[in-house]
Amino acid sequence: MSTHLTLNVHIKESPVFTKNCYLINGDYEYYHYLCDGFDDRGWGCGYRTLQTICSWMNHNIKTKCPVPSVREIQAILVDLEDKPRSFLNSREWIGSFEVCLVIDRIYDIPCKIIHVNKKQTLESIVEELKDHFVRFGSPVMMGGDVDCSSKGIMGIHVNGAESSLLIVDPHYVGKEQTNNYLQNKGWVKWQPLKDFLSSSFYNLCLPQTKECPM
Repeated sequence: MSTHLTLNVHIKESPVFTKNCYLINGDYEYYHYLCDGFDDRGWGCGYRTLQTICSWMNHNIKTKCPVPSVREIQAILVDLEDKPRSFLNSREWIGSFEVCLVIDRIYDIPCKIIHVNKKQTLESIVEELKDHFVRFGSPVMMGGDVDCSSKGIMGIHVNGAESSLLIVDPHYVGKEQTNNYLQNKGWVKWQPLKDFLSSSFYNLCLPQTKECPM
C-alpha cells in the first residue's frame, strides 16, 4: 500500500452541501498522472482512477492486495483475454468496463455498469448513485466518449436537476498534493450535472463491495 500519496483529497470540499449529500465511506489515496514516477500523461487517467479505487479496497475491506501498477493492470487485461498481447506496454487507455474486470480479478468483487446514452440526462441516475453510496460507500469510476476524461466520483449532492457529483480528477501533474491546493485548483470539485456534455455517453463502474467498510 502506498505511503506517500495524499489521503481523502475531497475532505473539506464535501461540507459545501450540508443536506442531501452522500459520500464514500472510508479512506483512499489519490492516484494521478506521474504520481509514482511513471509518465502516463495523456492516456493513463483510467488506470489512475482504478488505482484510487484499489487503494480504497485495501483500506476498507479485509482482502489486501498491492495496488497494481499501470503495466500490471495491462497484464491482467491480457491474461483475461480482454486485450491482445500488443496491449502490453502500450499507451492505450482503459474505461469503466476494464476497471470492472480488474476489480473483479483482484478482489473478487463484482461491479455494476451504468450506461448513460447521449442526450440522456445524468439526472436519470441520481437515485442509483445515491443508493450506491448509501449501500456500498465505494468510489465510482466515470468515463465517456466525447468526454473521454476518466473521473473518480466520491459523492453526490441530490437536488433534482441541480444535483452535483464530487469529482476527484486523475489528470493532475505535480508534487503539491494538499487538499486545499487541489481543491482550489479544481482537481477536486463539485461538478453540476448540467456541466457534463450532453453530446457524450457515459459509463460508470460501481463496485459492489461484499462488506461494509470497517
